[in-house]
Amino acid sequence: MTPQPLETAATEALLAFWRDAGVDACYLDAPVDRTIFVAPPAPQVMHKASATVTALHGGQHGGMSSADAVNEARRLAAAATTMDELAEAVAAFEGCPLRAMGAKQAVFGRGNAKGSILLIGEAPGETEDLRGEPFVGQAGQLLDRMLAAAGLADQVFMTNTVFWKPPGNRPPSPQEQAACAPFVERAFALMQPKAVLLVGAAAAKSVLNTDEGLMKIRGQWREWSPSEGGISTPVMTTLHPAFLLRQPQAKRVAWADMLSLAARLDTAQVEPKA
Repeated sequence: MTPQPLETAATEALLAFWRDAGVDACYLDAPVDRTIFVAPPAPQVMHKASATVTALHGGQHGGMSSADAVNEARRLAAAATTMDELAEAVAAFEGCPLRAMGAKQAVFGRGNAKGSILLIGEAPGETEDLRGEPFVGQAGQLLDRMLAAAGLADQVFMTNTVFWKPPGNRPPSPQEQAACAPFVERAFALMQPKAVLLVGAAAAKSVLNTDEGLMKIRGQWREWSPSEGGISTPVMTTLHPAFLLRQPQAKRVAWADMLSLAARLDTAQVEPKA
C-alpha cells in the first residue's frame, strides 16, 4: 500500500523530532526474526573483522591519524591571533575527513567577533556550503530573527562544531568534531564571551562531552571550561532552528531560552569587575 502524503509528512516530522532530541542511532538497519536463534560469530572472527575495518579506515584524516589531525589543528589554531587569521587556519586545515566528502569550501563563522555571545551549531548545510558562512539558510534566518527580537543580534558570533558540510546533511561524527574542536576552543579564547549558546544536540554532545538527550539539558545553564585558556563561561543549550521549522510549536521553549540568555547577559554586564 502506498503511504498517503499526510502519513509520510507525519513520519518525517516524527523522525526529525527524535533526531533533534538526541536519538541518533537505531538498533539495526533491518528487522530481525527473534524466533530464530543465530549463534554469534566466534571471537577470532570478530577480531579479524575489527582489524580489517581498522586497516581500511584506521582513523586517517587527510593522510594523517586522528591524533595527528587534532595536534595539527591545535598548532594552526594556536598561531591565530584574530578571528580572520583563525578562519584562514581553518581553510588551510586538511585533517578533517569532511573536507574530502564533497564540501565546496570551509565555513567558519560570521557575526561580531567582539560580541558577548559565542553561538555554536552543528555543521554547515547546503546554503552555508555555497555561501561560506554559517546559519544563512532558512533556519539561520529564523535564528537571526529570534536573536534580533531578544535584542541580541549584534552580540553574537556564530560558528559550528565542524566547518565542512557532511554528506547528505548527516550529523557530524565525534571524530570529525574532535578534529575541529581546537579551532572552536581558539575562537572561544580569542572572543572570551560572557555566554555560550549551543544550538542542537550535536553541538551539545560535542562541547559538553555528554550523552544526555537534548530535551533533558535544554534551557539549563552549565559551565564550559575549554582546555585552552583556563577560563570558564556559562553555557546553555537550545533547540536548533531547523527543528523549529519542522515543529513550530517548539518555538515557545526556544524563545524562553533566548530570554534566559538575554537576562544572563544583562546580569553579566552589570556585575562589578573583580
